[in-house]
Amino acid sequence: MLSDSGYDEWFAGHGERWLADGLSLARIVAVDRGRCMATGNAGEIAAEVSGRFIHEHDDPADYPCVGDWVALDIHGGLSAGVIHHVLPRRTWLRRRTAGQTGRHQMIAANVDVAFIVQSCHYDFCPNRLERYLFMVREGGVKPVVVLTKTDMVSAEALEGLVAVVHSVADVDVIATSAYSGDGVDAVKAAVEAGKTCCLLGSSGVGKTTLTNLLLGRELFATQHVSATGEGRHQTTRRQMVILSGGGLLVDTPGMREFGVIGPESEEGFVGEAVERLAGSCRFHDCRHEREPGCAVRAALEAGTLSQERYDNYIRLRKEAAFGALSLHERRHRDKNFSKLVKSVKKQR
Repeated sequence: MLSDSGYDEWFAGHGERWLADGLSLARIVAVDRGRCMATGNAGEIAAEVSGRFIHEHDDPADYPCVGDWVALDIHGGLSAGVIHHVLPRRTWLRRRTAGQTGRHQMIAANVDVAFIVQSCHYDFCPNRLERYLFMVREGGVKPVVVLTKTDMVSAEALEGLVAVVHSVADVDVIATSAYSGDGVDAVKAAVEAGKTCCLLGSSGVGKTTLTNLLLGRELFATQHVSATGEGRHQTTRRQMVILSGGGLLVDTPGMREFGVIGPESEEGFVGEAVERLAGSCRFHDCRHEREPGCAVRAALEAGTLSQERYDNYIRLRKEAAFGALSLHERRHRDKNFSKLVKSVKKQR
């Protein structure tokens, strides 16, 4: 049944036209070097995009990614297919492609909840957490922070880490331990039947271990932690699995660095700690830099807002503004800058 893979009325509204054309619908559960695995009414199918699709789409972000719904022709005894269309994405997780202006890389599509996983022992990083929160909310996905390896820190230290998360953003936090099993049931409860969840975090924080705990079996290989308690990278591709409760879970390779994309937010996508203060600024369009009556600068000077939070906010805001520029706008801006440089050289 398509509904077992998250197919609902929203997707039906976009997919019925392809069914009427004689195509089948399926959901992408894994992508590896351009080859896709999809699941639909015919079961699991190995599929590739059609030649026409390749001709019409030059942006890799338009190609099927894990979580996408696709319309395809099934052949080979119902075991293989050719993908002709990707249905519109209701939500998405993406990051800016390194070294490619105006491009972005899809991580997963049609995700309802993103579990942002950070280890209590060595990986906890508020700045990186803000980046994940930006990426998740920019795509319309609900974030939940999962702290792992709680057995390796004291109760007081864990309480402090939870407080730091809440100082960064108003977000649900679940503390877990693979050793004791604490918190695993709370994560399971957040994965509702028919909903799609995704695990995001750096390598070695315990995403694959958590996936196995949610599955109730060792489906994916894990590696022992190092002597320092740091996990070792294991997952090498994004893939989706169906949990016993009917929810769907996407495990992803670790991401330690990534660029943000999208417009500056008016809803706290960039630096919630700062945005909460911004409502008290004298000017509604305050940039929180040199304007008079800025509540953010006042909090910074009073010590109620840390310099680290403020600096990260400024970096993310500028990066988001750059990411929102279209390729044409960037080329136009760069061209004008080149003209300015030439003009200055001539004057000299």
